Formats: sequence, C-alpha cells, structure tokens
Amino acid sequence: MAATIIFLVLIGLIAATFGSLVGLGGGIIIVPGLIFFGPHLLGEAISSQTAVGTSLAVLIFTALSSTLAYMKVKRVDWRSGAIYFITSGPASMLGAALTEYFKDNVFNLVFGFFMLGMAILMIVKERLKPVNITWRGTRMYVDPSGQATEYGYSVVPMLFIGFAVGFISGLFGIGGGSLFVPLMVLLFRYPPHVASATSMFVIFLSSILGTTVHAWNGSVDWMLVAVLAPSAWIGGRLGAAIANRMSGKGLLLVLRITLFVLAIRMIVSGFAGS
Repeated sequence: MAATIIFLVLIGLIAATFGSLVGLGGGIIIVPGLIFFGPHLLGEAISSQTAVGTSLAVLIFTALSSTLAYMKVKRVDWRSGAIYFITSGPASMLGAALTEYFKDNVFNLVFGFFMLGMAILMIVKERLKPVNITWRGTRMYVDPSGQATEYGYSVVPMLFIGFAVGFISGLFGIGGGSLFVPLMVLLFRYPPHVASATSMFVIFLSSILGTTVHAWNGSVDWMLVAVLAPSAWIGGRLGAAIANRMSGKGLLLVLRITLFVLAIRMIVSGFAGS
C-alpha cells in the first residue's frame, strides 16, 4: 500500500511539474499513467472515463497552484484569459459529457494519436515563426529586466481557440494547453511565459466545470484525487518556479520523448483491444 501511494505521488508530482512548465496541465501524463499502472497499483483496471475524470479533478489543483505562482511575477493576462474562458468553460463540459461514450480501446487510439500529434507539435513549433498579422487589440508585457514585448489579440479567434482548448480539456482530462500555448505564441505573438501562465489560468477555470460533469457521471475516483492532488499542487508551483528561472530545454526534451513513448503505447493498446 505504501509503495502504491508513493508511486501515485510521484506520478502527480512529475505530471504537474512538466504540465506547469509548458502550460500543459499534467493530465497528458496522469491519464495514461492511471490506465496502464492502475491494474498493478490498485489490483483492478481503471477505465478511460475514470482516468479522465480523476485527472481533470487533479488538474484543478495543478492549475490553481501554477496560476498563483505566476500571479506573483505578474505573468497572467487576466483580461484575455477571461475571453478564452467564455467558450472554454462550456466546451469543457461538452467534452466531459462525450467521454462517457468512448469505449476504452477507442479512447486509447484517439488519445494516443492526439499525444503523438502534440509531441510532433512540440518539436516543430520551435522552428515556426509567429504569423505577421496586425491585430486590432494590443497588449504589452514588461519582463523583470524591463524589456517590453507587444502582442495582439482578436476576440473571435480567441473564442474559437477557447472552445477547442476547453473541449480537449474535458474530453481527455489534459488541460488543452498543449494546443493552447502554441496557438497563443504563433498566432497572437504572446511571450511564451505569458502564454503558459495565462493558459494555466484558463485551464483552472475550465477544469472546474469539466470536473462537475465527470463527477455527476460518477467518473471521478476521489480517493485517487486525494493522493494525487497534494503532489500536483507542489508540482504546479515547482514547474512555475523552473519556468520563471530557466528555459527548461532539457526538461522539454524529456517531455517530448515521454509523450512519444506514451503515445505509441496508447496506440498499440488501442489496436490490441479492438
């Protein structure tokens, strides 16, 4: 029992640290972790619905912890975050409702290919340059060294992005930051740190609504949440602290490799169960 708790705590800590660092939310590690290690840790299989619902509930603590840490260094764009949430909140509830209709093998396939796409996106996004569009709305961010960076925004595209992020969050229990942050950086030219911080703020709000649907459907294992949440809180602050002090390129390399391996494992599992 002690070994099981320690392993779950490590999963929560590692997932939240990586998730907070790049604005992912951590669920992209927690969900496959629960699905694959559930039978070994708990003696019984954890369904994809329970893994997603539990992950999304834990994500509330990860995202809140990260948001508070980023708030101290003034990296959260509250105004644009509120705009994204207009559609991300309801979309999170919609995605959460649809999760119940996935069979486990189908979920593994879809989630595996999504993870593979995110791993590829994390590799190629560094070679992509922000689009040269002059948006009507502009924002200014001044970093601790005094350097000012201007970025733009447009409400309609933001609402569409918010919907996509919220839907992915509720459906997969991963937060959606893997899609959110690159779009913010490439489309609106957000500074990466501001994008990650604002992403975690929106994910925090969306996770609350998505979790209510999963809880209503009985897809949240509250005992697992109780074990994972404290380490996720610590990991959220740790990831934000690392992001505030370094680029984290080494950690990002590890995350990409981890995502790729987990994606292949999920896809193989999905085909094997079909």
